[in-house]
Amino acid sequence: LLQVLDHLEDHLKRSQYFRFLWFPHSENVSVIYQDPTNKACPTGWLWDYAVGYYLLEFLLWISTFVPSLVCWINRFFFWLLFSSRVENVAISYKIFNYECRFKQHVQDWAIPIEKTKEALLELKVALENNPKMVAHYPVEVRFARGDEIWLSPCFQRDSCYMNIIMYRPYGKNVPRLNYWLTYEGIMKKHGGRPHWAKAHSCTRKDLEKMYPAFPKFCSVREKLDPMGIFLNAYLEKVFY
Repeated sequence: LLQVLDHLEDHLKRSQYFRFLWFPHSENVSVIYQDPTNKACPTGWLWDYAVGYYLLEFLLWISTFVPSLVCWINRFFFWLLFSSRVENVAISYKIFNYECRFKQHVQDWAIPIEKTKEALLELKVALENNPKMVAHYPVEVRFARGDEIWLSPCFQRDSCYMNIIMYRPYGKNVPRLNYWLTYEGIMKKHGGRPHWAKAHSCTRKDLEKMYPAFPKFCSVREKLDPMGIFLNAYLEKVFY
């Protein structure tokens, strides 16, 4: 993990679309470079689905009874599926889409890119200091350029998205509250902004601190929808 974080700038320069997957409860990282190519390289059903889907779901279901197994499952799947070099080629929407496998709970916040190392290591230490708090793999870390969109998590800053996940094997809920709150605390501490389509606990007061243009957006929204026709329970919490 440290090798990737200490040479992050080199990785970002090496590939047009760079991201990496960290496997919690370990030092293991899978580095992913994504660039245009003319090569052809089919993928195999056995590893992608029979092992990467059905076996994983079964083992995570077992771990709901013995949570300490999660760290070994993370390490096992890194060794099984991610420890050797793999090359996949397909049209862009198949490459950029992430295989979410089965049902899951997800949080995804964007922090200033210069906070990447500090925030990820803080999350790692938090897991190490709380043995009862387990985290499924992977923590996906990806990067985006800053923009001028008022409610973009990347508004006026180059950003790192840090995505955490807790799977729901066979639809079963898993304990996640401590992990969720710990992660959110770290993201807020480092100037994070939540992904609008993922879980978060932010209210209007939180978002006004995170987005300099938030009042401008609210003013425009209220003019265009004064009766609140396009609001729902989630948006009422966000805008009021």
